[in-house]
Amino acid sequence: MTATVMHVEDNPANRMIVRDLLHFRGYRVVEVMDGGEALAAAERERPDIILMDVQLPRISGFDAARQIKAREDLRHIPIVAVTSFALSGDDQKAIAAGCDAYVAKPYRPRELLRVIEDLLPPPRVDR
Repeated sequence: MTATVMHVEDNPANRMIVRDLLHFRGYRVVEVMDGGEALAAAERERPDIILMDVQLPRISGFDAARQIKAREDLRHIPIVAVTSFALSGDDQKAIAAGCDAYVAKPYRPRELLRVIEDLLPPPRVDR
């Protein structure tokens, strides 16, 4: 079964780069453009993992992560905070918001893939 990655990112160029990388690796990608849509998309799509930009319109990635992790039915979904504004202490803020990992832009594609693959639950076996 193909894993679903929800990518929450407002920058179209960044969405395209990640979409192409993940499609090449065989992932299904669901794109969300702001933090306000993230909770509804997580409820609807039930992704296997979420890549969450930190700087988003309407609701920050940290706040969106908190909302998702506050839900009993969604808190198991790993969230990777991704940001280009990497400041000292942002990794601790990400963990405090409920994120399971933190990746600073620019990142190497292999680095992002390693983080995703480390956090993905084992594949489900349909019988």
